Amino acid sequence: MDASAHLARCLNELKLSIAALGGDAESSKLPGVAALIIQSMTGEWRSFHTPDHIFEVGAGGSPTEVIAALFHDLVYVQVDSGINLNLSRYLTPFLQEESGVLSIQVQEGLQDPDFEMCLQLFGFSYGQKLSPFAGQNEFLSALVAVKALKGILPLAQLVKIAACIEATIPFRGPVAPDKTCSQQLAERLHAISDHCGLHFSTAEIDQVVMKAVSVANRDVGNFASEDPADFLSNTWNLIPETNHELAQINVFTVKGYRNSLQKMEGFLSFLQSPTVFRQYLTEPEDAEYAKMQQNCARNLEIARIYLRAKLISIGLLEATSLRLGRNTSLAALMGKLPNEGDDNMQLETHLPPVAEPYQPQTPQEALVMDLIHRGRSAETHYDVKHSPVADYMIKQMGFQPMMALLAPCREFFNDPSREQALLDACDPVVLKGIYAALRVLYTLRAKAFA
Repeated sequence: MDASAHLARCLNELKLSIAALGGDAESSKLPGVAALIIQSMTGEWRSFHTPDHIFEVGAGGSPTEVIAALFHDLVYVQVDSGINLNLSRYLTPFLQEESGVLSIQVQEGLQDPDFEMCLQLFGFSYGQKLSPFAGQNEFLSALVAVKALKGILPLAQLVKIAACIEATIPFRGPVAPDKTCSQQLAERLHAISDHCGLHFSTAEIDQVVMKAVSVANRDVGNFASEDPADFLSNTWNLIPETNHELAQINVFTVKGYRNSLQKMEGFLSFLQSPTVFRQYLTEPEDAEYAKMQQNCARNLEIARIYLRAKLISIGLLEATSLRLGRNTSLAALMGKLPNEGDDNMQLETHLPPVAEPYQPQTPQEALVMDLIHRGRSAETHYDVKHSPVADYMIKQMGFQPMMALLAPCREFFNDPSREQALLDACDPVVLKGIYAALRVLYTLRAKAFA
């Protein structure tokens, strides 16, 4: 779908949802609002948080949920390397930036009830420094939504939309021993209702929070993918959003690629499945919630093993690459991303066959080996979907000996002078095979200049 199609769909969803909520669906402002959304979601570095994502998050939801989904990722500071200029007019009266950190600083004499409402809904305060990992982007996106739709929808509906966006702050555990973040959101809605004279009933607030949970769960829905290959494909689309070096296809370094994998492996190793999905009252139903949690736990387990195998193989290649220079590109070591007719110039083509390949000992090993050999479910613009060096290493060494290399890999990442210690820890047969493949590849390259 191209930009014009995205824009048309966004405007249509806005109009239909606003009409259903009793707002001004024919407002002359709406084409500009739709353009603002699509422009923001198609920034240079966006590869996962795109127009397709916001349409997916809103799919099947109520009008409130659809509008919240359209706005919820509008601001993404660490992906966009700042705030889109078109959004700044809504936000600059309330923000101050110092050394790259945003804080809440309202212009002197400015009184803004809409901003106060968002502040209360998110539990933020004047002077607070915002964190991209603790609601910064969601807060600013909600504020833009409220400002952009002011006069088009009544305040009560804007509060509900902002509440749904607040719920998309991800990966939160209990805020107190006996209180979830969804229960906290309900409490804040009660306080805002009283303060703004909205007269929300408890039943109405429960409905709002259930919608918010529905939006939040769809936002991270890929964690519950039935197929781990789909989950990993989504993960691979996320990686370049905060690793901008990867945009330079066939140029980014071995170290740069390793850094990107290392950050994702660290994040998924820290993440616990109970913090991914939420339940409030009957949203979702118990059976559905249990299935989401089960799939999430399995996907995280598989992804961790998969990423560690990838990290070890790239660590070994990085240690090897230091013999060529400190900033060797991955393409220089493994060949450029394959194009039709140039398979002979790929490292993987020259890796020796393994006489007696390791056989998986557990269902998890079998699944990871299949993912490494066959690949994720979709290609990405910066990487092949399969993992030839990791595949060769596992088949030659087996899982446990390969995973034993994780500790010396981490030591090498922290101290590049440990390169030889990592190479010494590796199975010499594996090193011999990789070195032989490299010699063939570089010989073929040399012949190109004959």
